[in-house]
Order: sequence, then C-alpha cells, then structure tokens
Amino acid sequence: MGRTRPKKKAANKATEPPPQPTDTINAPTVASLLEKAQSLIIQCDYDLAQRFIRRILEREPSNAEAKEMLGVALLETGEIDAAKEAFLSLLPPYPDAPALPPPSAHLYLAQLSTGDPRLALQHYQAAIDILSVQIKGKERATDETSKSDEAEHRNNIVRALVGQVEIWMDPSYDLCFEPDAEKTCENLIAHALQIDPGNAEALQTLASVRMSQQRPDDAKECLEKAWSAWKDLDLDDPKLPPIPTRLALVKLFLELALYTPALLVLHGVMASDDQEVEAWYLEGWCFFMMSEQAQENGGTLDELTWQELAKDSRDCLETCQVLFTNQEHPDKPLLEHVKELIAKLEALGIAPSPIDAGDGDGDGDGEGEWEDEEGNDGSDVEMA
Repeated sequence: MGRTRPKKKAANKATEPPPQPTDTINAPTVASLLEKAQSLIIQCDYDLAQRFIRRILEREPSNAEAKEMLGVALLETGEIDAAKEAFLSLLPPYPDAPALPPPSAHLYLAQLSTGDPRLALQHYQAAIDILSVQIKGKERATDETSKSDEAEHRNNIVRALVGQVEIWMDPSYDLCFEPDAEKTCENLIAHALQIDPGNAEALQTLASVRMSQQRPDDAKECLEKAWSAWKDLDLDDPKLPPIPTRLALVKLFLELALYTPALLVLHGVMASDDQEVEAWYLEGWCFFMMSEQAQENGGTLDELTWQELAKDSRDCLETCQVLFTNQEHPDKPLLEHVKELIAKLEALGIAPSPIDAGDGDGDGDGEGEWEDEEGNDGSDVEMA
C-alpha cells in the first residue's frame, strides 16, 4: 500500500483573512475625512480642505457630501467653472447623481447662473420644490433636531424666493420690463412671508419693491418690522441675519434718509468684522449725506456741524480705500464711488485725520455718537 499524502489544511486557510496593506487598515474613515474637510472649510483653508475631499472621492466617487464640499471649496478659491461642474455632478442626468439632489446644489447653481436669469429662476424653483417636500416630512416630528431642520428649510425657501424676486427686479435683465413682473414679485414675497411670517429678509425685499413703486411710507414700515425682529439680538446670536443681509438693510435705510438706524446697524456689523470693506464705504457715504443735510439745515444736524460729519465721512472712506487695496476687493464701482466722494470732500477743504499709531484701520470717530439717550446700543431708537 502506498504512502498516504497528508490532507491540506484548507479549513484553516479559509478562515484566515486575506492580507491587507497596512495603509488601508490604518486609513481614516470617510466620516472622519468629511468632518476634517468641513472644519477646514469653516477655517477658510480651502486648499487643504480640497486635499481631504479628493481623498474621499478616490474611495467613494459618488459621495454627494464630498462633491458639494468640493464645489464650495472651488467656489471660494475663484475656480468658478470647476465649482459649477462639481454642483452639476449632483444633479440628473449625471450618472452618479443622488436620487434626490441636495437643494443646496440648485441654490449654488442659481447664484452662478448670472448670465442666464431664466436658468437661475429654474434652479431656485427646483430648490424650493425639494425643500417643500422635505418640510412635509418634518412637520409632524416633535424632536428638536427635526424642528431645527424644518426651520432651516423654511429659511432656505425664503432665500430662494427672495433670490427670484431680485432677478425679476434686476434692471440688467429684460425680465423687469415684462408686464407681469410686478405681480410676480408680489406673489413671490407673499409666498415667502407665508412660509416664514415676519422673516426679516423677505420684509427687506418687500420694502425694496415698495420703494420701486414710489411708496416710501410703506417701505419704511416694512423696514421697521424687519429691523425690530433682530435689532436686540446679541452679536453671537445665530438668529442674527448674515452681514450681507444687514448691509442690504443699511442701503435701504440710506435711500430713505434714515441715517441713525443705518449707523446703528453698521456699528453692529463692524463689531463683528471691522475689516468689512462695504461697511466702511456705507458709513462714509452715510456721514457724507448727513453732512449735506446739515448744510441745508443751517450747518448742523443732531448737534454736529457739517464739517464734523464731513470729516467722519473722509476718515471712513480713507479706511475703506486702504482695506479695498489690501484685500484686493473685486467691487470696482464701489472704489470709484469712494474716490468720487473723497474728491468732493477734498474740494470742500476736508482733510483726513492724522494717522494715530495706536489706532487700527480707522479711528471710528462718530460711532459713539449714535447711542440713544439711555446710553444703550440704540435698540430702542425709533426711525424718524
């Protein structure tokens, strides 16, 4: 009888895991990479954020959250076409697009479709439709997270509706000349206030419409409601409107010659970010118009001479000009207006204040003048 061969230990080998590269075993999870990329975007480190995002997409090419983050990072670094492509990859008919596209992709694309207003309107509407469906799924929920998500969805719907109104009202587009433009804007704002009654951004937009209709008193009433909704909030309150919304309110105040509330809002903006170019510009413009009014009223306004107001204007505008250059700000028309106002002040004999080595970017003269008689932050000031 021949020699028996030993049996192979197949069972043992079947239970042993296949060898894996060490770098795969120790690789961070996709969730941790997403969290890191998000934190880098918050810190405005967009280049490094892209490195983490691309690592995610190498492992999960269809990861929707990573694609959206990539679009945001590219947008912030000025790569507009690449950002647009990233957001488009989240929408059908792109093969890897999710079944339900994120509404934020439509919102970003709406803002990037400046050359095609009707396409922008379509993206805004698509976002509104998706958000409306998501709200219906949360209306019956009782937990705090669902309530918070519902509030955020409503706020995003309002912003999309406001974005549509702004397109319809923009004189650079032909839409504003269409016969139904005014009625369309009225309906969109009514819808926004139905979604979120008392929404400050919607009320500001309604005020802008009323001003275009030559109804300043109605516009003033809308602004009073909009401002009263948040003027008493702390600077770190999440319910405080973003700086661009507050600056838009300031512009409306200035159009209605409501200088005191304009300065109070600007004071809050600069307390949050004293490097905000547009805030310095609007403050300088506000003081300039106050100086003009003072000259018309006999030389003073609110116990300040026109020269004092003009000097405050010059100092704010000079600071704005410096910040504009240092930040390479893209708004060229703003800089042109700043130079125009400075030239007018120069012609009036108004020179800038001497630079104090102890000061920052501006001396802030005049900001303290706009507290009310109680000595608080002006939250109880009524618009005159």
